[in-house]
Amino acid sequence: MRFFTRLALVSAFLLPLPVLAQETAQTVGTLDAAKVPAVMARAVDDFIRPGYQNFTDQAGAMQAAMTTLCGSPSVESLEGAKAAFGNVVDAWSRIEIVRVGPVIEGNRFERILFFPDRKGTGLKQVQAALAKPDPSVTSVETLKVKSVAMQGLGALEFVLFGTGSEILETGEGSYRCQYGTAIAANLERLGSELTAAWDAPDGVAAAWKTPGPDNPLFRDEAEAAKELLGVLVHAAETVRDQRIEQFYKGERKKALPRQAIYWRSGNTFRSITANIEAVRALLDTSGMVELLAEGNRSVVSSTDFVARSLSRVSADIKPDVVAVFEDPAQIAKLDFLLLNSRDLILRLNNDLGGGIGLAAGFSFSDGD
Repeated sequence: MRFFTRLALVSAFLLPLPVLAQETAQTVGTLDAAKVPAVMARAVDDFIRPGYQNFTDQAGAMQAAMTTLCGSPSVESLEGAKAAFGNVVDAWSRIEIVRVGPVIEGNRFERILFFPDRKGTGLKQVQAALAKPDPSVTSVETLKVKSVAMQGLGALEFVLFGTGSEILETGEGSYRCQYGTAIAANLERLGSELTAAWDAPDGVAAAWKTPGPDNPLFRDEAEAAKELLGVLVHAAETVRDQRIEQFYKGERKKALPRQAIYWRSGNTFRSITANIEAVRALLDTSGMVELLAEGNRSVVSSTDFVARSLSRVSADIKPDVVAVFEDPAQIAKLDFLLLNSRDLILRLNNDLGGGIGLAAGFSFSDGD
């Protein structure tokens, strides 16, 4: 009986969205190379640069909230810091899909977000730092050279939401608060570095905008288009493989809600929703539809429809991941995400990729 109840709930989600989770068309087209530079320029100027600036701004607000908390510990100031954490998670989740360029240099990505922590190594390091006061974790200059797992969003989440975090409401939480402030300052530092790298007139942004034989990154327009499409495909794969399947693969009894990203703070689905919205935003603001022939442009609208549906369902899931598995209706929403996140990957990889001149079935994850 429980099986049929769950099946009915899943069907209830699928009925209003009849085109989801269907095989994609795999239309093969040719790339209009002349339009690629403008598409790349919009991706840089209208998505990447504003995205890193927003993350930097929110990290700065996070640092200010931590400073307030340390100076005036209270229930209210702790709630303010927790709210700021949710905002910086949201900001990062909207730009983290760009896993190319300066963010992968110097382990910047891992310094901002070390996830998944499969062996719990990072968690143990953070717990050890909190158990025995260590002045080197309370200054950004010394924290930034420590383990990447100790200096980013995962560490800050444990400081604010993990075991013993209630001490932050009192003066006795001074050391823990100072560690959190240093993490926030480090996040702002990393954001500023990324913003500066993409703002530099002769740096990575210029390379993205001007593919050609003398370009250090893209020898031609096809390589540039492939990079941008790869960002979208990898983002969709990450949502499914590292965000959803990290804790749920379709079997309730085998679910591991405490392995979900940001489960302590209740930001799991806020982050996943922001990831999906980032895919939609990059696809739209870059104007990739212009790289498709007129007859193939419906590929973009159908892809956006799938992404928008995923975003809507994700945003409607309870923040408490553990509680999700106590509610069949919530589990049905997770099943919807699992099923249709695969559809999103296929539409981006096969339909959009094929439509702009890559062979249908091209797999970015295989490195082809």
